[in-house]
Amino acid sequence: MLWDCAVALSKMADSFAVLHPQIEACRACPKMRGTPVHGPPVQSRILLLGQAPGPREAALGRPFAWTAGRTLFSWFFLALGASEAEVRARIYFAAVARCFPGKANGGGDRKPAPEEAERCRTWLRREVALLQPRLVIPVGGLAISEVTGHGGKLVEVIGQLQRQEYLGASVDVIPLPHPSGASTWHRMEPGLTLLQRALGLLRAHPEVQRAFTPAFDRKGGA
Repeated sequence: MLWDCAVALSKMADSFAVLHPQIEACRACPKMRGTPVHGPPVQSRILLLGQAPGPREAALGRPFAWTAGRTLFSWFFLALGASEAEVRARIYFAAVARCFPGKANGGGDRKPAPEEAERCRTWLRREVALLQPRLVIPVGGLAISEVTGHGGKLVEVIGQLQRQEYLGASVDVIPLPHPSGASTWHRMEPGLTLLQRALGLLRAHPEVQRAFTPAFDRKGGA
């Protein structure tokens, strides 16, 4: 049985070794800026889905590498006692769009267009097929809509756990608000309380506890 598990993990690593260079080579969206960004080939049953990289992530070579990332990883540290390096080593990071969309006319980053999201969904389907995740963490409104179809208010979904099908996998979904510095939603009520509820759901989830057992031990148990 241990040999079968080792063989399966080896096959997954080989598959990501094929998939990730294909993502990096993608230039399907003419309005996108820079090059595609993806996380490392973490063999995890937890998938975190962001919106799109910012202007610096491609150069830094990892998603959530700037201001929003600092906030996001502070949430994980608060909930799990895990460092950024531990989170990146235990959760697979993906996004609705893999390239920086550029700036919007009114300021801020441009929201990826539906056709851009559809092109990148090709990569998501393949990643979900490889990972077979049990928990998906969509971060921000666009990612929440991508996973759940919910296009309404954040108060209707943050702080809740949903069970559903996503790209062929049966998953639990725990949405988080976007950690953008431009957003005040997660810093004032009811967002502050709902964020804490969502982090509590993450901490209690069996897949998170399996992945972050050393971090839980440092905090004195779950």
